[in-house]
Amino acid sequence: MSDRDAAFQEYFAARSDVMRGTAYLLCGDWHRAEDLVQQTFTKIYLVWWRIRRHEALDAYTRQVLVRTFLSERRRGWFRFEAATGDVADSAARSGVHPEERIVLMEALAKVPPRQRACLVLRYWEDMSVERTAAVLRCSEGTVKSQAARGLQTLRGLLSEQERVR
Repeated sequence: MSDRDAAFQEYFAARSDVMRGTAYLLCGDWHRAEDLVQQTFTKIYLVWWRIRRHEALDAYTRQVLVRTFLSERRRGWFRFEAATGDVADSAARSGVHPEERIVLMEALAKVPPRQRACLVLRYWEDMSVERTAAVLRCSEGTVKSQAARGLQTLRGLLSEQERVR
């Protein structure tokens, strides 16, 4: 095994679970999230020899992940399945009730893809407006408006689900 392959393998082992969590927040399905992560790391591997700034590798990987997700949504060829309500295979954070988490994830899955990407990057990944704009290749104003609309949509969906209960 070459040094290149060993370095990539080490990076993949260390970061794939984190990226899988981000992918799940983007697409709302663990199987699709796994596919997105595999596509992302395949793309990263193909250019691994050109990557010089390994300190910025997480940001670059996240950027590739989000772009892969958005590209998949634009193509329209992917056949989406309805969520089954399966329990996520990662531990829930303490202090958060599983029922609330499920409701939030279902609502997030209904938010339009660009708004969802803004919400995930800004509030889950805790990125700045500037960094989010760079990842999404849009202006900072677009990030702010998409995040605001996404939050508004998410609040509307959550209050609608609350009324149904």
